Order: sequence, then C-alpha cells, then structure tokens
Amino acid sequence: MSTVLKQSTIVFRPMSEVYLEQVIAIEEAVYEFPWSIGTFQDCLSAGYCCWLMGQDDCVSGYGIMSVLAGEAHILNLCIKPDLQNNGLGKEMLDHLIDLAKLHHADVMFLEVRPSNRQALKIYEKSGFDEVGSRKDYYPAKFGREDALILAKQLTDHLLVNH
Repeated sequence: MSTVLKQSTIVFRPMSEVYLEQVIAIEEAVYEFPWSIGTFQDCLSAGYCCWLMGQDDCVSGYGIMSVLAGEAHILNLCIKPDLQNNGLGKEMLDHLIDLAKLHHADVMFLEVRPSNRQALKIYEKSGFDEVGSRKDYYPAKFGREDALILAKQLTDHLLVNH
C-alpha cells in the first residue's frame, strides 16, 4: 500500500476517543514535545472542533480548534510524517477555516514556531499575517522557543459612520 494519499480520497470526520491511539502515535512522531492523551481528551470534553483526516480507519492527520466570541484559534494541526509535503496540511487548514466560518468566526489565530518553516509557508500562502509573538512559548531542546502569532481575517467588515 502506498503511503501517499490521493487528493480524491481525503475524508474528514470528527475526532473521537476511538482514534486517540493513532492521533498520539502521529503526535509523538512529529513533535519533540508532544501533547499528552489527557490534553486531547480535554479538548474533546471541552467541545473544541477536533477533526481527523484520512481514509477508512487510518488517520493521516488532525486539527484542533477552539471557537469563541467570533474568534477561532488553531491549537494543533499535524500530519503523519510520511505524508507531509503532499498538500495535506493545507487541506486540513482549509477545512478548519471553513469550520471557523460556519461557526461565525471573524478572525482566526494560531501560534507557530519560527523554526517551523514548512508550516509558515502554508500559513502565509493561506493569507495569515504575523501579528505578534509570545516569548518563550514552546519548550525546546535547550530552553524555550518563542512563538509567532499569526492571524487571518475571515470576514469582510464594512465600517459604517454614524
């Protein structure tokens, strides 16, 4: 079986506890400081938008986003290592953007490591702009790494003079 997913076979479905073993395996393969299973369970319990992508019962990637008071915040977006660089990260991002719009979010935020150049390219191509930074946000091998805060306007607002 090929490890490359064809674009036509991408299926999105809500994340559930049943898939957490696969999600954790991907998380641990990609990140040096992965989320715990408890963090994923907390996101599910909180009612965050937790989505999987893949085919059949095989998880290829996932995205987790909170939406509150007109703001969407991507908390985690991850693609299985052997499937990266095939457009799947962009597909998951586009899915989360569509969901945020369905939830009437006006703006979407996320944090990303400055060293994650692959993710930065995807976000830039998708219309995200740097709006700030968070000092020492991420754990790193030697100390901490800052986070870039990116934002994307999801709605067009017309200014009305009263």
